[in-house]
Amino acid sequence: MGTIKRYEIRKAATDFVKEKITSGEDAAHYIRQFYGDDLEIYESFFMLMLNHQLQTVGYAKISQGGIVGTTVDKRIVLKYVVDCLATHVILAHNHPSGTLHPSESDKIITKEIKELCAILNTNVIDHIILTADGFYSFAQNDLI
Repeated sequence: MGTIKRYEIRKAATDFVKEKITSGEDAAHYIRQFYGDDLEIYESFFMLMLNHQLQTVGYAKISQGGIVGTTVDKRIVLKYVVDCLATHVILAHNHPSGTLHPSESDKIITKEIKELCAILNTNVIDHIILTADGFYSFAQNDLI
């Protein structure tokens, strides 16, 4: 007989301070700390989980790719939504190229994740694209 895995919900301590996120600027500033010197090297996809008061309750790195893209597994996104009991989510990724405009793929993955999270009564409230010099907010540009 094989063994089975035991799963549990636990909180892991981090150095990241719990903050209220009320704008794209707040989100971009908070999420930027997850990146190091790699912001301009390869694309990474993160998510920030918030409670009903828009306070951060967790974050997760979902994927890391190459210089032009990364693959996002939506099941992993949903796992973290459930683990954190998040009621709001902010998606984020960087564009090493420096372009601040979302690709068609960026728009599609945002729509898909938003629809899946809605099943869990969790709102995707923004998707932030970071570059070394700035950010783009889907919410501020009416794309979410």
